[in-house]
Amino acid sequence: MTGDAALPRLVVAAPASGHGKTTVATGLLAALRRRGLTVSPHKVGPDYIDPGYHALAAGRPGRNLDPWLVGEDLIAPLLRHGARVPTPADIAVVEGVMGLHDGAVGRAGYASTAHVARLIDAPVVLVLDTTAQGRSAAALVLGMRAFDPGVRVGGVILNRVGSPRHEGLLRDALAEVGVPVLGAVTRAVEVAAPARHLGLVPVAERAPESLAVVDALAGLVESTVDLDAVLDLARSAPPLTVAPWDPGLAVGGPAGAGRPVVAVAGGPAFTFSYAETPELLAAAGATVVTFDPLRDPALPAGTRAVVIGGGFPEVHAEALAANTALRAELADFDGPLVAECAGLLYLGKALDGVPMCGRLPHTARMTGRLTLGYRDAVAATDSPVHPAGEPVRGHEFHRTATDPGHGDRPAWRWDDSPHGFVAGRVHASYLHTHWAGRPSAARRLVEAASR
Repeated sequence: MTGDAALPRLVVAAPASGHGKTTVATGLLAALRRRGLTVSPHKVGPDYIDPGYHALAAGRPGRNLDPWLVGEDLIAPLLRHGARVPTPADIAVVEGVMGLHDGAVGRAGYASTAHVARLIDAPVVLVLDTTAQGRSAAALVLGMRAFDPGVRVGGVILNRVGSPRHEGLLRDALAEVGVPVLGAVTRAVEVAAPARHLGLVPVAERAPESLAVVDALAGLVESTVDLDAVLDLARSAPPLTVAPWDPGLAVGGPAGAGRPVVAVAGGPAFTFSYAETPELLAAAGATVVTFDPLRDPALPAGTRAVVIGGGFPEVHAEALAANTALRAELADFDGPLVAECAGLLYLGKALDGVPMCGRLPHTARMTGRLTLGYRDAVAATDSPVHPAGEPVRGHEFHRTATDPGHGDRPAWRWDDSPHGFVAGRVHASYLHTHWAGRPSAARRLVEAASR
């Protein structure tokens, strides 16, 4: 057992989406940091946007914990890794996803917040929207607690409380079932970040406003939540004896010769990425350099491979189109090029009629339909990241469609259908993957870049 095994930690959950988990989790991270604590932020599930707010609040990368994407065995090791990098944390705060017991559809709660809470042996704080609720709130909390005896609900934070009388009624009812109330947020002082078609607006798109929101959330939590009680609850978590995840061990050390430059897209248009991706690439022997397709007229010097993740290119289509020099360079780039979702759209001929890179033959458009969910995929074609036949778990999250939907050499197959494109050394599709669950992808990409 290493010295930081006794990691204080807790999970912020709710009975359903919309109760205020992100508000409370982000505010807790910022308020604890104001106290001088080093706080490690984490998010259950595949979501990219909430971890951006967590990172702003905690001053270190927000990281995801998703058993579907990486497997059960890696959840506690990834938590410990995140709590050690870049410096050891005093406490870890994990924001849940959806309702406490909601996970992969048809999988009996697999990848739910409750599932992750069990895997990391952490107490749960329930955030409860108390609008139009009185004593029944205690019955709801009691049911949430009893549904899975392996999950310890250690307290409740009441949200959208209507009045002091309402708060008193709620506190009395919860005292009857033995669940402590750790805080109460009234409707009048609630703070929220702006949202749009795929959730909250990413931090990178509105940095000054995001800072103001996080600052306001810290003040909100300081004034409404018993932070000492929260810390006591977090410290009640038992030691985690599993070894921290190690990207070097995961990829088996450096691959290929030299340190090839792998350029990773960033900036406001491409905000969707997991913190472990550049760590794995670096451990596999790459020099990882970030570039912004909105502003940088060329790829970083010496680029041998490119990774373009997810984001909101539809919001920035005109600005992306205006960077003609970079679009032309990507159209002609002959090294390995990996693109997910937003990257897929950017590499196509056009997005809603606005010209993109033209590297791939499809056009893309916004639709009124949200495509969302976990996928069990199999690599359909050999590529710089996956050999044909390799099983990979991922997720989709978009409101766009491409025409055609796949190439003659598709990237994936799932549900008996082809998806995405493999063209030369390009691998592009809507599927988001977490390379901690398939670290061979990082090693394979660096090997391809070295060649």
